[in-house]
Amino acid sequence: MDNRDAIGSWLSGPRAAAEEAGADFGYRGEQLGLPEEGPGSIARPGRRFGALVVDWGLCLLIAYGLITHGYDQATGNWALLIFFVLGVLTAGTIGFTPGKRLFGLRVVALDTGRPSPLRATVRTALLCIAIPALIWDRDGRGLHDRLARTVEVRG
Repeated sequence: MDNRDAIGSWLSGPRAAAEEAGADFGYRGEQLGLPEEGPGSIARPGRRFGALVVDWGLCLLIAYGLITHGYDQATGNWALLIFFVLGVLTAGTIGFTPGKRLFGLRVVALDTGRPSPLRATVRTALLCIAIPALIWDRDGRGLHDRLARTVEVRG
């Protein structure tokens, strides 16, 4: 192995290096028993981020227009509270928020299919903290989904 191979494997990351060595990781969601493509497969990060932006924008608009009547420092705090309530009420009952519905996503519990209000509360609280949502496993699930035993899938 020359220097270019060593640098190339370092730049492409440990997963690519392990795959070159013969490790088979399978597709995202295989360990969870989900299909590789289509409805029920793991949601892609772009759609998930888009849904989050729509939901946050909606909550910010509600906080701006109905509660603070203009932008001040409290608007962001109110928007976060509205985001929490929206996530718990919608994901815990119907399985999706307005943004997730717009992007064709839904939240499901791994064992029962529909997330309970308790799971939705845990998931949304961790999502509000933001750090757990930025830590992903090999299936693309955030730490908030792992701890709540849920997964975000295509609808």
